[in-house]
Amino acid sequence: MSLGTKNRQARTAELCKQRLREKHWDEITLVEDYIREIEGTGRRKDITRWGQFTDAKGVYADMLERLDHHFESWLNP
Repeated sequence: MSLGTKNRQARTAELCKQRLREKHWDEITLVEDYIREIEGTGRRKDITRWGQFTDAKGVYADMLERLDHHFESWLNP
């Protein structure tokens, strides 16, 4: 995997986590639980799982909208 791809994946993961932490700061414990559920912990940590919210166009607004919808669905099953 190229360095550019790894950087893009890391940027996507950070954008998603930042969005959740800022938008849902009043539910930060649940946000952190959600983050751990998405990317895992320890040796099983995989930031590429944030890629499920991206699309081929790479539009961040759409990605964040999908993330918000998924998080809301996770909160209220």
